[in-house]
Parts: sequence; C-alpha cells; structure tokens
Amino acid sequence: MSVVGIDFGNDTCYISVARQGGIESIANDYSLRETPSYVAFGEKSRSIGVAAKSGQMTQIKRTFFGFKKLLGRKFDDTQVQSELNRVPFEIAKSETGVATYNINYNGKSKQLTAEQLTAALFTKLKETAETALNVKVNDCVISVPSYFTDAERRALLDSAKMSGLNVLKLMNDTTATALAYGIYKQDLPEPDKPSRNVVFVDCGHTGTQVAAASFNKGKLSMLASGFCNSGGRNFDEEMCKHFAVEFSTKYKLNVFENKKATMKLLTECVKLKKLMAANTNKLPINIECFMDDKDVSGHMDRAKFEELIAPHLAEMEKTMSDVLAASGLKQEDIYSVEIVGGSTRIPAIKAMMEKVFVKEASTTLNADEAVSRGCALQCAILSPVFKVREFSVTDIQPYPIKLVWDNTSGEGQATGDMEVFPVNHPVPFSKMLTFYKTETFQVTGEYASDVPYPEKHIGVFEIGDIKPNAEGGSQKVKVKVRVNPNGIFGVASANLVEKHEIEEEVPEEMEVDEKKDEGDKKEEEKKEEKPAEGAEAKTEEKMDIAEPKPEDKKEVKMVKRKKLVNKNVDLPISQRVNGQLSYERLQAATQEENSMNNQDRNEADRLTAKNSVEEYIYDIRGKLCEELEEFMIEEDRNKYSLELEDAENWLYEDGEFSEKPEYQKKLNELQVKGESAKRRRYEFETRPEAINQFGQCLQLAQKVVDAYKGGDEKYNHLEAAEVDKVQKAINEKQDWFSRMCADIQKLQKTSDPPVLASQFMQEKDQFWQMGSKILNKPKPKVEPPLPEGVSPAGGGDAKTEKKDESSDKDQASESKPAEKVPEMDVD
Repeated sequence: MSVVGIDFGNDTCYISVARQGGIESIANDYSLRETPSYVAFGEKSRSIGVAAKSGQMTQIKRTFFGFKKLLGRKFDDTQVQSELNRVPFEIAKSETGVATYNINYNGKSKQLTAEQLTAALFTKLKETAETALNVKVNDCVISVPSYFTDAERRALLDSAKMSGLNVLKLMNDTTATALAYGIYKQDLPEPDKPSRNVVFVDCGHTGTQVAAASFNKGKLSMLASGFCNSGGRNFDEEMCKHFAVEFSTKYKLNVFENKKATMKLLTECVKLKKLMAANTNKLPINIECFMDDKDVSGHMDRAKFEELIAPHLAEMEKTMSDVLAASGLKQEDIYSVEIVGGSTRIPAIKAMMEKVFVKEASTTLNADEAVSRGCALQCAILSPVFKVREFSVTDIQPYPIKLVWDNTSGEGQATGDMEVFPVNHPVPFSKMLTFYKTETFQVTGEYASDVPYPEKHIGVFEIGDIKPNAEGGSQKVKVKVRVNPNGIFGVASANLVEKHEIEEEVPEEMEVDEKKDEGDKKEEEKKEEKPAEGAEAKTEEKMDIAEPKPEDKKEVKMVKRKKLVNKNVDLPISQRVNGQLSYERLQAATQEENSMNNQDRNEADRLTAKNSVEEYIYDIRGKLCEELEEFMIEEDRNKYSLELEDAENWLYEDGEFSEKPEYQKKLNELQVKGESAKRRRYEFETRPEAINQFGQCLQLAQKVVDAYKGGDEKYNHLEAAEVDKVQKAINEKQDWFSRMCADIQKLQKTSDPPVLASQFMQEKDQFWQMGSKILNKPKPKVEPPLPEGVSPAGGGDAKTEKKDESSDKDQASESKPAEKVPEMDVD
C-alpha cells in the first residue's frame, strides 16, 4: 500500500512518501523535487510539469497554468475574470457556464475544465510517486488551502478521482505544516507548561494563510485560521507594473499588449525578487530581445521593492492580528512562530511577523516541502501498513455554516434556520437535529458569513418517504449533519422514529397453594405492573433471573401484554451541491483522462522508437569510416552509407509521423549490416585473449598428466583411469582448438568468423570443470603413530570409553576390546 502526500500548489507541487526510514520528498524525472503546475498540449501528446514549463515560450497559448484558482467556479465568477488578465491563453465559457480551456489535441478540438487539467497534473504526480516507490499508487493525502470552500473541495476530489487517486483526506495547508512540526519536535512541551502554542504562517504564491495551533500530549488542535489574497504572485506583479512603466518611458514599449513579453518580464522579476531577499544593493534586470527586437534593462533595490508591496504587507499584518485575536492567545502564550512558503524569505515579512507576535520568525521546517511532508505523515497515520506513534489531529471549520429548512415538498420558502457549525468549530464533527414533519422536506446548507466564493449556498438536501402517522400527525425525523475530515458539509443520515404498539407474551407464575395472604397478592400485583412501563430490557432481565428451579413446583401461564417501542427507519437523501460533478459527467471525464494518458504513453513509445532509429543512424555512420572501416568491404560500406542516408531522409519526411512498428522495422533493417560489422570488430579484439586462455588451460592440464606419468609423488594418489579420461579430453579439445585456430589464421577482417570468442571460453570452462576435479584432487593425510599407552586427545573413542565406564557391569566387560583402538588408528 502506498503512503503518499501531495502538496498541490498553484505554481508548483511537491510529493513526499513514507518509508521505513521516515518521511522524504522525492524527485521527478528531471531529478527535481518541485514539479511545476503546468500542462501543455502538443499535436499528439501532453507534456506536464517541468517539460511543459520549459517549453512555455515556444507554445505560450497551449501551455496552461493557474487552473487551481478556477476549480469549482463558473466563467462569470469575479475570480475567474481576474485570472483572464493574468494568463496568455484563452479561457472560454461553456454551454453550462463553466470556465473551460480550448485545446487542439490529437487532431481534435476540445474544451477542458480546470478539474480536468488538475487531473492531468495528478496523473503525472502519481506516475512520479510510482517510479520512486516501485509500487502502484492509489491512496494519498492532498493538501488544500484552508480558505477553500465546500464547492472547491468537492471539485478537487473529482479531479483526484479522474486520475485514479483515492484521497484518504484533504488536509489544510496550515494543518499539514503543524503536523510536520509536531512530529519533528516530538511533541515534548516544557515540564512547567501543559501545552505548546505555535503560530504558522504560509506565504504562498497566491495568498497567505495564518493559523494558530496547540500541541498537548500527542494531540494537535487547530485554534483559529485566517487568510488574505496577498502572496508571491502579487509581489511579482507589482514589480512587473513598475518596470512596464519604466520601459514605456525609456523604450516606448507597451509591455502588457504583448503576452509573451509580459511572461518574460514576470520570469525575470521572480529571479530579481529572490536576489533582493539576500541583498540590499541595487540590482540590475536585463532582458535580451524583449519586445520589437529591443533589449531592455532596469534596476531595483530592496527599499523600492518594499515600497511597492506595502499595501499587501499591510493586508498580511491585519490577517495575522485577526488570527491572534480569534485564537484567544496572548503574545506571551506563543511558544514559536513558524514560517513556510517561498515568499516568507522576504525580510520585510519576517520583520512584520516579529512585530505582531513579538517572536522572531523560526525556520524549523523546510519552507517548500513542509506541507507535503505533513500530508505524507497523515497518510501514514491513516494507513494500516505503517505503525506510527499516535498523534490526534483536530482541524477547524474556517467559515460558519447554517442549516435552513422549509415545510413544503418543492423548493419552497424557508421557515427556519440554525447555525450548526460556528467559525473555527472542530472538524470532523457531526450534529443531530430533530424535525417533526408530515411529508418530504428539504434542508439547505449555507455559509453564515461572507466567503471567497460567489455563492454562500452549499447545497440542497432532500429527505423523502415521510408520511403522516396513523393519527395524521407529524413524524419525528432525526437528521445528522456533518463536516467530514475533508472539510465538506453534508447530511450524513436521516432516520424516521416511529412508535409501534406490539403484543408480546410474558410468563406469569401461579402458586399451587390457594392460601395466600393479602401481602402475597400485593407483591404479585407489583410484578405485573413492571412490564407495563414499556421497559423491554427489564422484561428480558426478569426472564433471565427468575429461571424456575427443577424442584419448584409452580404453574406458569403466558399472558399477552401491549407496549410501545421506537423503530428507526432510514430515509433516502438526495442532494444538489455546488462544485461536484454528477456521476455520469465524472465517469465521462475519467474515461477521457484515461484515453489522453494512454495516448501520451503511446506517443512517448513512438517517439522513443523514432529516436532509436535516429541515434543508430548517427552512431553507426560515425564509425563506418573509423573503427569499422577495416571490417566491411568497401563496396558494402558505400552501399550501406547510402542506406543510412535514405533512412535519415525518410525519418524527417515520410516517416516523421510513422507508428512504432515501422520504426522498429527500419531499425532492424539497418542493424543487419551495422551490427555484423560491430561483431566482427568485437571478435577481432576479444578472440586473441580467449584463444590464449584456452591454450594455457590445455597446456597446464597436459603438464599435470605428464608429471603423473613420470612418477611425480605429488600426483601418485590419482587414479590411472581418471587421468586417462583427462588425457582423452585434452586430445579431443586440442584437435578442435588446432583446427579452429587454423581457420582463423586464414580469416579476413571483413568475413564473419567460423567460431566466436565466447565459444573458446565455453569450451575452456567445460573442460576445466571436468579436469580440475580430477587433477586437483587433494592427497589423503596420514597421521603419525601415537606412543604406546597414549590415548587420542578429544577423540571419539575416548568418549566411547567414558560412556562404557558409566554403563552397567555387562557393558563394562565388553568394553575391553576398545583398548586396541589406538593401534587400529595407527594402522
């Protein structure tokens, strides 16, 4: 089972995995830990991540980014409209009002949603994780901004399903950071402090998130959170505006009219921003062939940069102050202030944090990878595969949610409402509400305050199959509403509580003796009153305890009694919610993603086959006139050179868009002659060594055989039959060896050899495997005789004597022959 955490960012993504050694961030196919959130569409395939961003300038209108901001939103959404000015590609409005991206893929025009582009990115991240883990990846935990609304969270889950990921939990960025911090610090508060309060600031690409958390004995509780839309992207844009005005005056260029020039300037501004974080001097910016074939240049220092972003810094400061107030913490209660996110490297932001929290900003965690690591930890906690120290995580709901209901079966007018989850309420959490209804009714979930989404409406939940009771009155309906671990609101269940009158037979004991006093009658009347109270458990308990004994002679008769019982009946729930796709549309989008992914793989295989042909042409052509020149007849070499030239022309003309089998066929045709020449050269270089080794092996064996025949004491223990066997093998191998060497002497370099070097080595190994067992047979050792009366030390016979002495007398009398054992050893 995979244990993967994904930090899904607007600009970049990170993947962390849990292994036996701990949590680690993994690299992609470019050996980089960060994967850009970019998806580009070519003629026949998609490029995702690093490849897509690298080729952005060459196909700027077909490379898409920033789609995270459009998840679950309509085209007319104000946030979508603001994004239109930031991107160089077209975003259109579909028939259903959804924002879509127009693409041309595999010869067809398509409209893809932000959810589908996100699914494409997730597919790439999934493949990266599978390559690193060498196992199929399904289960994961994905990060989500804490300010994401219900509709955006549902849309993100749909994207994950399209890519084949099973999301165990959507985890807020700040909560993931807090979890990573808690595990890193081992949750060990100081002895005199029962808890540790920490503030986390995540200044990302599109906004800043602030959260306060409390750690206490293995528990993480989020206290309050807040956010603002000021982030690294806003800082880049302020710099871009400044230089656009400067270039307009200095070079007479209208930068924002040219999308490509705007993207170039933004890229350079990002680089300059990073340099200014560590340098107070005035730094240059230079762009060649910026626009209209003009080179541009400018300068900026940190003071000017901080002046440009002052409004955004003020917004961030207000957010931090609001979170501190909402958490109920005082400045002296804060143990640490932790910062993550790329933009927190800016000195002005660190200074502002110190001003608000009166604590110096700490960089305990990796600013870029903390979120993905926290997600991987959460995945490990949820996974049965990993044994992780218990660490309870309680998140919070950033917006208040209320429930609105009506008394009609249609849309109707609301007749009541209730705030069920106030702001910063713990999550996950469920609440049970009781209604009295006579027919199907609806409840509507809404946000009770302003949210960063066009609608406060979450969804409508219809609870059906309700009818009046037997008297025509209202039925009692219990409705459970819940905010699940993903931060998504919904109606979890609905039950109809019906009261049913049932008859049951209960035993009644009768005394045989007719003489009963009045006290016994009263006691019996009391026993009859107990079941009438409707306590079913009590009736069963009475039956279990009052089991009659065999010796008791009593008459028992069964009597029928009525009682009321509650019966819960599950009611059907249907929902219409914002952001979530219908089952049919989700299945269609999933199939389309699978189809495009298969097309990408097929195209990758096709290009790999094409590149193999191209590489082989360049490789073999360069060797024909050099190292392979002596191993091909001149006529064949010239003819083969023409074949290579024709293959190259075909590759760039008629064969440019051929399929994989055609490339493989072409490669095989070219390799027939090319590889033959390579083999001849290889044999020419390696054959002398193989012949030499085989010849030395035969000579060595013959030398030993001759020594044996000459009466050498070193080999006189060998058996004659076995030595003759070796001699016979030597003669056979020598005959084969001499014939092969004679043929090779006549061999031309341009001819294929009659025998390969590997065959010489094989013959040598077979011969030596047989001969070495005979010729290397060790000579048996002969021990010198022992002095008379001395027993062998530690020998088995001594043990035998000891055993004989401890036996009975008959065995002792038979042990005398054992004294002759040393003489037998000498013989």
